[in-house]
Amino acid sequence: MITGIVITLNESNNIQECIESLQAVCSEVIIVDSQSTDDTQTIAQSMGAKVIEQAYLGDGFQKNVGLPHATNDWVLSMDADERLTPEAIAAIQALDLENTSHDGFAFRRRNHIGSRWVKQCGWYPDYCIRLFNRQKTKFSDVKQHASVQAKKPKELDCDLIHYSFENLGQLFAKPGRNFSSRAAKIMYQKGKRANSFSPFSHGLNAFFRKYIMQRGFLGGVDGMTVALSSAINSYLKYAKLLEYQRDPKVLEKEDFNKIW
Repeated sequence: MITGIVITLNESNNIQECIESLQAVCSEVIIVDSQSTDDTQTIAQSMGAKVIEQAYLGDGFQKNVGLPHATNDWVLSMDADERLTPEAIAAIQALDLENTSHDGFAFRRRNHIGSRWVKQCGWYPDYCIRLFNRQKTKFSDVKQHASVQAKKPKELDCDLIHYSFENLGQLFAKPGRNFSSRAAKIMYQKGKRANSFSPFSHGLNAFFRKYIMQRGFLGGVDGMTVALSSAINSYLKYAKLLEYQRDPKVLEKEDFNKIW
């Protein structure tokens, strides 16, 4: 038996299909909602999901909120914009979770822009552990880029579908995903410091890694756009960190208790 857990914030356009996907393999679904103002909670409850309301704590902390509420040891954690493929459903159903020596299972993730599956820029296979035993492991307690800390995971030969962005423009301006500001605040709080060359060097390195090392040049316009968005995000992250160091007025007005 498996419990599906999803963290949400205003996901009324996604939550029904996500829950339907989980219900193919899960005996219960828990939604940890960050005080949505749309119909996310209503839709989830109408589909039989249990809703827990929790102001957003940061990625790893939020994804662990639902664990004590699960009635099953095995948890399948997905984002609202993710779906199980038929192959993933079959692979999960074939697992002997009662007797396995593994504490987690990883899936390949197909990241999409619109309906386009982007295979370059490190976007595929993009393995991520999503099925795990909550008695043995959990997500790392971090505010950004959390991952399941399984000690004996196994990679499954199947995919999740991730509808990352509706279009190319969202790579630069998806609501609620101001990664550069969040990252800059976290780095500043941790004592990380930048110099005048940091924004340029980190931005250039991000572009080179995505476009050349991870073969974004094979992805046409999508590959170039992903590489550019990565470069811009990295540039801004260090430019904002440098601004905190150089401009007392900006620093004074910034609320570091509201990273999210």
